[in-house]
Amino acid sequence: MKMTNWPKYERPREKLLQFGAEALSDAELLAIVLNTGVKGKNALEIARETLNSYGSVRGLMNARKSQLTASLGFGVAKYATLTACFELTKRSLAENLQKPHCFTQADAASNYLLAELRDKPHEVFSMLLLNSQHQLIAFRHMFRGTINSAAVYPRELVKQALEDNAAAVILAHNHPSGVAEPSQADIQITKRIKQAMELIDVRVLDHFVIGDGTAVSFAQRGLL
Repeated sequence: MKMTNWPKYERPREKLLQFGAEALSDAELLAIVLNTGVKGKNALEIARETLNSYGSVRGLMNARKSQLTASLGFGVAKYATLTACFELTKRSLAENLQKPHCFTQADAASNYLLAELRDKPHEVFSMLLLNSQHQLIAFRHMFRGTINSAAVYPRELVKQALEDNAAAVILAHNHPSGVAEPSQADIQITKRIKQAMELIDVRVLDHFVIGDGTAVSFAQRGLL
C-alpha cells in the first residue's frame, strides 16, 4: 500500500509535523529523505530494508556511492540527497566550534571530533587550530597511518600552527579498534608536541583519543 493511503497519523512526514522528529524511528526519518518508493515497495519499506542491510544509520553514512546507488530504491539523486543531509549534520557541529568560548568545555570539540574521526578505517592524527579567543581557524588531518598506527612528526605540527597563525591547538586521533584508551605512545608523543609548541608560544589545550562512540580527553585525565 502506498503511504498516501495510510491514515495521516501513520505517515512519517505527517507524524513528524505533529509530534516532532524525535518521535520517529530511524526508518521513518530515512523514508522522509527518500520521499518516494518503487513499484511494489513504499519509501518506508525501502528505508527499513536499507537500514537492515547496513546495520545502522552510522553504517549507512559510511556506505560507498557504488553500494548505495546499486540498492533497491536508490539512485544518484537519492544518494546525493542523503549525502547532503549527512554533510549538513557535520557542518552544524562545525558551526558550534566557531562560537566564542566554545572550548571552555570539552563537549563541543569531542562531539565534532567523534563525527569526523570515529568511522575512519585507518588511524588519522588531526589538529584543531584556534585563535587567541579559542575560536576555530582550521581543522586539519595531519597524518594518516595504518589500521593501528600513524607516524606523527611534531615539527610538521609546529609548521602548520605557524602557517595558520594559531594561538592554541587541540590534538586528536582515532583508534580504529574502537577502544579510546590512550596508549603510552600517545602520552609520550603528546608531551613532545606540547614541548615543541611551547617554543613558539602555542598552547596545547587538549588531546582527544576517538574510539567507537567515545572520546577520551587528556586534559580531563590530567595527562597534559
